[in-house]
Amino acid sequence: MTINPPDFSTLPDIRLAKVPVHDAAALTQGGNQALIALGDQLYNLRITRAGKLILTK
Repeated sequence: MTINPPDFSTLPDIRLAKVPVHDAAALTQGGNQALIALGDQLYNLRITRAGKLILTK
């Protein structure tokens, strides 16, 4: 699955608020899953075939 990264220049409100923006395809290194650690918990980030994100514990 190839997902093109979004054009972040179309998101001025996010950039002005200085909220970090992360490319999900980069987090998954071109795949469809990544593990995200928060404290001692691991979460699974998955990109669906429809291009949606699912985050589960």
